[in-house]
Amino acid sequence: MSKLERRVAAAPRLAWLAASAAVALCLAAPAHAQSNEPIKIGVIAEAQSVAGSSIPQAAQLAADEINAAGGVNGRKIEIISYDNHSSAAESVRAFQRAATQDHVNAVIASYISEVVLALEPWTGRLKTVMVTPGAASDVITQNIAKDYDHLKYTFHGYATSTSIADATCAAAKDLLVDQLHMKSGVVVSEDAAWTTPLDAEYIKCLTKIGVKPIDHIRFSPDTTDFTPIFNKIEGEKPDVMITGISHVGTQPTVQWKQQEVPIPMFGVSSQATNSSFWNDTNGATEGVLYQAFAGPGVAVTPKTLPFVAAFNKRFGNNPSYCGYTAYDEVYYIADAIKRAGSTDSDKLVAALEKTDYVGTIGRVKFTGKDSPNPHALEIGPDTISGLMLQWQNGKQVNLWPEKVANGKMKFPSFIKVGSAN
Repeated sequence: MSKLERRVAAAPRLAWLAASAAVALCLAAPAHAQSNEPIKIGVIAEAQSVAGSSIPQAAQLAADEINAAGGVNGRKIEIISYDNHSSAAESVRAFQRAATQDHVNAVIASYISEVVLALEPWTGRLKTVMVTPGAASDVITQNIAKDYDHLKYTFHGYATSTSIADATCAAAKDLLVDQLHMKSGVVVSEDAAWTTPLDAEYIKCLTKIGVKPIDHIRFSPDTTDFTPIFNKIEGEKPDVMITGISHVGTQPTVQWKQQEVPIPMFGVSSQATNSSFWNDTNGATEGVLYQAFAGPGVAVTPKTLPFVAAFNKRFGNNPSYCGYTAYDEVYYIADAIKRAGSTDSDKLVAALEKTDYVGTIGRVKFTGKDSPNPHALEIGPDTISGLMLQWQNGKQVNLWPEKVANGKMKFPSFIKVGSAN
């Protein structure tokens, strides 16, 4: 047999050996990759905003801590950040890229409800788990109830607007009604998805605690001059303004101080949760009361103060409200992956639904799929309750509940509220 004939005869066997080797390599590759490749968590956030900047920072801090402790079964956590510039359209593009190109295993996304609502359908289309650290609209979880099989990949890592309103009213009962004998208020909120259920619940729960809502004002988040709004409120002579402000930024706070509006601001002010807000407003935030679920100097759990200290040391300021939740979310996503033994999205959903994790804001548990708001945080004394803080002399001081209070309520001289002066 010639050399050529021998090569032709041997070709099928060589081809079979090559094919076998290739199959073996393909079978081995995923096991090797699964055991060594990083767990990727995408973070889509408003990185340039006062509140949103804490989200990627806190997520990275959590990942670094987990990695320093050995990772998840030896696998490192990798944070891939996307700045959405507060745009729903940019957020959708970032989510698509995260899922299809960067192959993330989960996404932490946004403190803006409109952004999360835009992303929610994509979680089902791309079968990618998403947890929000700050969006509040009840519609997010109501959507899951309507189409669980498709939208089960969305988890609400912050309180719903209704829960936030109830927490605000609980604080108002003790601080405003019982201590200051207030009887009337004006609900004043930016016109946004998250404030629609917030305001509706405000009006209900304020009435229950004895504060009559004498007006309900909604303004565009693009508003720059609050003079007409404050003039109208002053003319109605309420005891307090109950706020729902976030995306409008510093303007209402600065102008409230400049115009010396003699009515306290009490309620939700997302930007005020960030320690930079004092400088951002040149101290105009003195006396502003704002609702939160964690805050500097408040040991909500044994993990709260160590997190604040580590965040401050690394980034030079204290986290905003969604920094606490973003930090917790990296930890309980990692925990869910460990418990699931997999990064498969459906297995991760099942594991997240069984979350029972003590984080910086309390004990994190999610409501069941048969509830009206599936995958919402459970709110209550045994899980997550709430705080009411006030800006005093450049510091965020917690006033409520009394068991974790580290200060007493006081107001600037232009505020007229009887015994608080």
